[in-house]
Amino acid sequence: MHPTPPAKLPSCNPTRSFWIDSSPDANPLADEGSQDPLPSEADVCIIGAGITGVGVAYHLIELLNDGSFSVTHPFSIVILEARDFCQMLFIGRNGGHLTPTAFPKFAQRQALFNTLEAIKSYELEQYTVSLLVKIIEENGWATDIDLVEGGHINILFTEKEAKNKCKDFDMARQAQLNLDGVEWLSKEEVEEEYGAPYSGFREPEYNVWPLKLVTKLYQYARAHTGKYASLSLHTRTPVTAVTHGTASTYTVVTNRGSISCSRVVHATNAYASYLLPFLAGPDGIIPTRGQVMATRASVGIDQIRIPSWSGKEGFVYWFPRPVTQDTEKPLIIIGGSRDATAPSYELYVDDDSETHPLVGKALREFLPPVFEGKYDPDSEPEMEWTGIMGYTKMGDPFVGPVADLLVANPDRDLYKKQYIAAGYASHGMTRAFGCADVIAQMILAEISNKEWKEPDWLPQRYLTWNRRVE
Repeated sequence: MHPTPPAKLPSCNPTRSFWIDSSPDANPLADEGSQDPLPSEADVCIIGAGITGVGVAYHLIELLNDGSFSVTHPFSIVILEARDFCQMLFIGRNGGHLTPTAFPKFAQRQALFNTLEAIKSYELEQYTVSLLVKIIEENGWATDIDLVEGGHINILFTEKEAKNKCKDFDMARQAQLNLDGVEWLSKEEVEEEYGAPYSGFREPEYNVWPLKLVTKLYQYARAHTGKYASLSLHTRTPVTAVTHGTASTYTVVTNRGSISCSRVVHATNAYASYLLPFLAGPDGIIPTRGQVMATRASVGIDQIRIPSWSGKEGFVYWFPRPVTQDTEKPLIIIGGSRDATAPSYELYVDDDSETHPLVGKALREFLPPVFEGKYDPDSEPEMEWTGIMGYTKMGDPFVGPVADLLVANPDRDLYKKQYIAAGYASHGMTRAFGCADVIAQMILAEISNKEWKEPDWLPQRYLTWNRRVE
């Protein structure tokens, strides 16, 4: 068997995404810094301008401003992005959900790890979503980013699904996981209120325009650098290599020049193995193509209602976009259905320049029979696109120093002071910003010669020193 090749650089001609391409003003930072001279040096180079990369910069600046850490000189942060700002899946190409998982898969995680680790899986997502919503509300961004709170309904199509979810719920309740806001819905309740003849459960949930959220986070960070930090963004600047400069610096090589920096953050998710080839293959981060479309309902929002949905064990998810009138026929964002390509599941696919016809067919055919009379089975989507997710064998991200992944590898020392947060397995919106917080704390603790203190909500298994890749 041949070894799995590393991911390639992102495609130069990705499919057109609703979040990026449906509005001319959706991405004001699209080409930010692409014509500006690169700085010759920086304290931290962040590779990737998604929610992780921008999140690391945001948290670094916040930690410096609130006095949690101090530095001896203004701390320079540079973000490098291969394509336009936020053009990867979880920001420019995802489904827009900001939904922390309430309890599904609890029994599986408890059996694989332990009760505390299982609980922390959900606490991390709750922390991440709560923090983002707090930032949004404190800064008055809710309208600007289309923040909607309406609940998320998971439809249970089969008795097996219902049985598994009941087991998860009971095990989570016995472990005293916070299940406030979870409501079970009978088939009759779902059918009467929403028109779908299936049982399910509702959990707390938000939707956002993800690109606009990360744009706001970057703009906030840039505006609050103050006297402690500087921040610059360079889009359309793919990093092609990270090499050793001196004993204490790296040279980050791009198509537009090189930067000497003290620390590097890999926030490239599915593409991490391009610069870290030992992360290629099943034990590392697996590029996986996801597909999404925007389709129009055939009835008004008064009949569709506002909650977001998922079904088929999370393989399909959808929600209506906000509208201004009750009679307006809403645009529905629907994604998933990778299982239509079984057994490949679009694993090891890092090309988002095209869609898969079988996935497109499954997405087109999904809603009409579930909500009879509310979707035209012959209608075509207004937009359809793909994006690349980063999956891991365990379903959890790698977070921490890169060198700690390589205990017995002779090249381990080449990766000191490089960090990674990647491999979110389709849960980037509810994990990445919290993981970025961890990376920012680690960097500043190391610089300040302080002991890094692990947050109570962080699963131990995420940490790179617990995840060996040889």
